Amino acid sequence: MPARKLFALLACTAVLTAQTNPLWHGQKTKNYLPEMTWPEVQDLLTRTDMVILPLTALEQHGPQLPIGTDFFTAAEEAKLIAQRTDVLVAPILFPGISPYHMEFPGTITMSSDTVQRVYFEAAQSLIAHGFRRFLLLNGHVGNTSVSRYIIDRINQETPAVAVELADAAAPYLPKSSTRETQFDRHAGVGETSGGLYLFPTLVDMSKAGPNSLELPEHLRKMMPDVIAHDPTATTVFLAEGLKPKATGKHTSTREMTSTGVWSERNTNEATAAQGRTQAENFVTAAVQFMERWKLARPLQPLAERQARTVQK
Repeated sequence: MPARKLFALLACTAVLTAQTNPLWHGQKTKNYLPEMTWPEVQDLLTRTDMVILPLTALEQHGPQLPIGTDFFTAAEEAKLIAQRTDVLVAPILFPGISPYHMEFPGTITMSSDTVQRVYFEAAQSLIAHGFRRFLLLNGHVGNTSVSRYIIDRINQETPAVAVELADAAAPYLPKSSTRETQFDRHAGVGETSGGLYLFPTLVDMSKAGPNSLELPEHLRKMMPDVIAHDPTATTVFLAEGLKPKATGKHTSTREMTSTGVWSERNTNEATAAQGRTQAENFVTAAVQFMERWKLARPLQPLAERQARTVQK
């Protein structure tokens, strides 16, 4: 290219860059609803009636992870799935149900009723357009009960069908040979590893480090069985653990840990490689389930789906 043309091209690029938002670094992702146009959604409807709804949270995740960890985890995994099979990824809310983290600044929590109403009404909108299969991807354990309620409302009150994606994908996951020896949950090594793979620029490993937990004595005694995945101990432990301070259970996050990390492990042990394995295993399993569902229940013509919606 002649020097004069190259200079003109560089000058135009510099002018264009100067005239646009310097903070914008987004890149359009296939099938991600906020970045799509309506003709793109219309075209997708001719190929699929599936939607992933990420259920997320805005809550503290220790000093090393962002408050949006649960949103980024669920949304990024959903986007990875959508690159391998046709499905719409439709984020609806950032916050979820997080009252036990409220002693840490930045956490936002909502009532179960608010969350389920918002997601159900969003699903109704998508059903009106012709989507018929909903896969709820829960990025926050505290949303579990409301997630199941949303699924039940969709199944009982609309022409659509909804499932919990983690449950549906579970049979397709590889069997783990790793035996855990330490408790590692919220904002621990597992979540930090996931962040290092899925949204690495938002993880500050200089703030990672050792953690200690203060648990009520009866929960402390349960810990070995919980680590060993004893079903009864785990069920009881999680029913009482991570509950708001006002309940008097002494298991709000701040009462158990000064850092907000609910783990006995040093978060410096986290690696992107661990996070990649976790994410790829789940994405592959989710895609396998979805492809089986498509075979078991072939896509109906769009006009037929939309006509049924109008009749109802």
